[in-house]
Amino acid sequence: MKIDFLEHTLQFKFDAGTSRGVMREHNVVYVILTDPETELKGIGECAPLPGLSVDNKTQVIDFLKSLKKSEEYLNIPLASAEAFEIVEELVPEDLPSVRFGLETALLDLISGGKKEIYEGEFYQGQKRIPINGLIWMGDEEFMLSQIRKKIDSGFNCLKMKIGAIDFETELNVLNFIRRNFSEKDLTVRVDANGAFSTTEALSKLEKLSKYDLHSIEQPIKPGNIEGMRMLCKKTPLPIALDEELIAVDAKKGEEFLTAIEPQYIILKPTLLGGLKVSDKWIKNAEKLNIDWWMTSALESNIGLNAISQFTAYKNVILPQGLGTGQLYHNNIDSPLTIENGEIFYDKNKKWDLSLFKKTR
Repeated sequence: MKIDFLEHTLQFKFDAGTSRGVMREHNVVYVILTDPETELKGIGECAPLPGLSVDNKTQVIDFLKSLKKSEEYLNIPLASAEAFEIVEELVPEDLPSVRFGLETALLDLISGGKKEIYEGEFYQGQKRIPINGLIWMGDEEFMLSQIRKKIDSGFNCLKMKIGAIDFETELNVLNFIRRNFSEKDLTVRVDANGAFSTTEALSKLEKLSKYDLHSIEQPIKPGNIEGMRMLCKKTPLPIALDEELIAVDAKKGEEFLTAIEPQYIILKPTLLGGLKVSDKWIKNAEKLNIDWWMTSALESNIGLNAISQFTAYKNVILPQGLGTGQLYHNNIDSPLTIENGEIFYDKNKKWDLSLFKKTR
């Protein structure tokens, strides 16, 4: 197969604030695999997040350049199991975004370049996935404006970024939500992105728990296993591990989760090393009766499509974090559609793949 890649800068529609700073753009690299006989293309997305991913864009490009030199020796797999084996053999574990991108490009190529990563009702437009509406950090009025728009759009689950602005302001926003919407009417999650110190975390969780929240993601920075274990044990509010899973070997996932005993885990294939690794985490979690949900790591619709199809294949019930397709001015137009707090694949819409005519 022929191997190409293409760099692309996604432009946010607004300043996307988190406790790690404000994002205005996101640089991604698409890997494009072509069958030289049919000219069919499989496209995957490598989208490492600066300051969070194990790998970075320079490493991604350097690896894809080296892979391109050996393209004449690489055969197109006939089945998904073979695709996953190829990726494990070719791509080092310290390039998780490349593993995800190459996996999904191969799966796309196997399906004939139709963007059908997994067979099933989702791709056929017959199944919808519940998702949470994402509320980004900003001043109080900006956050309240987002909340109103999400609720008006039919969302019954919101995820609110916290930890970068005044904590009392964040509590005021939560108070506004609960004055107007009960826990039965609206599920609310919060995501601290590791913003709380270990000394203040428990007291802040106690204050947050007064607002009938579903869960909090990553209250303290990753890497403090003992601190997180104690927090999960004492917390009045269910804790979901997110960044904590990055750089942890999924083969040791059961041991890791047993040590911390979180209430939930959150899976981002781009950061963890792909769909096969995510599946290992799911099996580890379910074995320990730990629930989970999938989340986009701010990929464009190419990566989001793959994650959505994988998620639908798992027959999820909890709302997932798959609403990032609306973030960018210059996303890849796709059949992915959000309506009434659900994402689905609208077969009446087409992919706009004109960008990929510019491969090098």
